[in-house]
Amino acid sequence: MYLLVLLCFLQHPAVLTSCPPLCVCTYGTSQLRGVHCSDPRISGVPVNVPADTVKLRLERTPITKIPRAAFYNLSELLFLWLTYNSITAVHPSSFVNLKALRELRLDGNHLAAFPWEGLRDMPRLQTLGLHNNRLSSLPSHAALFLPNITYLDLSSNRLTMLSAELLDLWFPFPGQQSGSVRRRILGLHDNPWLCDCQISLVVSLSMSLGTPVVLMDHLLTCSRSLGQSGMPLTKAELPRCMRPSVQPVATRVMSPLGSNVILRCDATGYPTPTLTWVKTSTYVGCCQQDIVGNNEELPRNLKSCMQGSPRVGVRWSIISLDALSYQDAGEYRCQARNMAGIAEAPIRLKVVGVTRLPRLQKKKSQKTPPKKKSQKTPPKSSSRNRKLNRTPNASPTLLLKDNQVPQIVRLPSQRNNTKPTPVFVDKLLNVNFKGLKKVMNNTTLELSDNTTIPTSNMNV
Repeated sequence: MYLLVLLCFLQHPAVLTSCPPLCVCTYGTSQLRGVHCSDPRISGVPVNVPADTVKLRLERTPITKIPRAAFYNLSELLFLWLTYNSITAVHPSSFVNLKALRELRLDGNHLAAFPWEGLRDMPRLQTLGLHNNRLSSLPSHAALFLPNITYLDLSSNRLTMLSAELLDLWFPFPGQQSGSVRRRILGLHDNPWLCDCQISLVVSLSMSLGTPVVLMDHLLTCSRSLGQSGMPLTKAELPRCMRPSVQPVATRVMSPLGSNVILRCDATGYPTPTLTWVKTSTYVGCCQQDIVGNNEELPRNLKSCMQGSPRVGVRWSIISLDALSYQDAGEYRCQARNMAGIAEAPIRLKVVGVTRLPRLQKKKSQKTPPKKKSQKTPPKSSSRNRKLNRTPNASPTLLLKDNQVPQIVRLPSQRNNTKPTPVFVDKLLNVNFKGLKKVMNNTTLELSDNTTIPTSNMNV
């Protein structure tokens, strides 16, 4: 009898786990435990919360910090409310072992920063409330930990702008996101937004048909726009977004095997676009058909790149490939994106085997064999002299004096001809006299009275 009473006593929930001091523990209709702690005398996170707790509410207390592994024993926790306390810091490992958590609220605290990487410990988290805090920026890397969040309240903070990575997450381009588009609810109102085309486009996209994002309140105000402080976003004159444009330094690159190569591209657009590198294909040349296989999945994002923005609207990016192999050859695409659109430019890299280089050097190193000393190079003659030598039957033109009359000239080779060739000499025609004298050394002139005069005696 005593053992039966003891067994029933041990099975009672109040005996299995006790409720923390200054807190209230309740059971719902489904026998799930809830713990509510809101006593102003609580100065820290309770350490003896029952392990079967599903909902924990720690509200309106003077707690200032959430320590490491503060809820490690609450592996069944689904709802965690830490609202309207005095929390200024949250450790990145505060939410370890909360694998079942669905909702996290930190509204009404004094957080100037939030450990976004801590969301990795809550893979099933869907609701994140950060309303009424002191957040002044939303970093780009936060997009890595928000894919599963469907409700994000960032209202009543100090945010001024959104990163391009977050905008790509919330407003994906067609074909960028596989499967169905996840719908999200965002609270962005009551922030001092720097009103430019970026935040304006967010509002316009959220109001379009079939948008993946719904804003809690579309009445955003421009608190940091030039000459337009406090003006509603819908009435402000904002600059227009400009679709990015990509310009690679070179579209075709050829480099030897084992060398190092740098690929670079520049992009312009407004807002300033972000650049990513993607390898889309593998080059198959004459010398690597047996090396390139199909085990490589393409396209493949390349993360080992550097980029910078010298001014607003301009960004550059480079990727360095060291010790080139045949697997590095292929087509690389530099992709630029912003809120206005996406653009890309291809760069084709070809890797040349080093065995081809000596052949090129041998061809360049071949020299013309030296000429024999006995061979004499004939003297160069003018183009007019070479023409005279090639046409022995041509009649030379003489420049006579003013009192002389053009006569018929018959060359030695023409004496056997029956008809002489008349030659008219124009005194105004310029003649290469040195070449002409060489031709006329053995030439005679035959006058009309059958008198011959040697041309060598003529004063030319």
